[in-house]
Amino acid sequence: MTSLGHHRYSRHVLDRLVEGATTPGTFLGATERDALRRRLAAVPTLERRRVDAWFVERGATASTAFAWNPSRARRALGRGALRRLAVDPSRTPLAVVTDEILDHLARAATGYVGSGTLAAYLAAVDGATRALCAAEAVTWATQTGEAAATLSYPWTIPPADPYYDVSGARTTLRGQRDLVVSADSGRVLVRVRAGAPGRSAGAGLRVDLLVDALADPAGAPAARVVGLWPEAGVALSVDGTIEDLHAGARAVVRAVVVGRRRALQPA
Repeated sequence: MTSLGHHRYSRHVLDRLVEGATTPGTFLGATERDALRRRLAAVPTLERRRVDAWFVERGATASTAFAWNPSRARRALGRGALRRLAVDPSRTPLAVVTDEILDHLARAATGYVGSGTLAAYLAAVDGATRALCAAEAVTWATQTGEAAATLSYPWTIPPADPYYDVSGARTTLRGQRDLVVSADSGRVLVRVRAGAPGRSAGAGLRVDLLVDALADPAGAPAARVVGLWPEAGVALSVDGTIEDLHAGARAVVRAVVVGRRRALQPA
């Protein structure tokens, strides 16, 4: 039976969810990886697929080509700002976000950044748009920092999100994790999201759980994945059980199949 906990977001809910996590009794071995590979390889594609929690939550709705905007820049800038705050807590979120933007602009000024990078985007937009990016990043860094401050367990800001290339299936799975908490039961992953959770938010958390386990050399899953929606006052959690891992794999395959069917429909 899969797990999905629904909680009211309060000051200490994250600490309680970390404390209540239990050590996973399973791992993803070669058999599970091969089964996922075969199921995804059975869905043909001419282009390389990238599947993440957002793709699954949206029901495999075809997305347009990626383009930066203030909403997409908030997490990238906010993560860098949060790292600066961890080094010097006396600074304000606005100050560290401003430094983060200035660093991107400095890199863009060298001329050695790609056209699709965040640095190139920030250099190309006007001051008002950069101010919107800063406001979004300050909100994200503040919400994430406030959640982390309530933890009585060690936590880190991961340097990168986990990826897993499914061999022979032309598919890359991408997970997200904003904080990694070291609990007695193992690692607990935390995601901070804007707005309110949709009906498929639980499936998205299971996808993050699956990708994190696949990216782990030993295939060990996190003890728990927690999604926080501070603006909606909601926290959701899924545990690192084999049932939730299987549910995450089914959600990925189902989204890929739906995406393939939509691609075959006449315009």
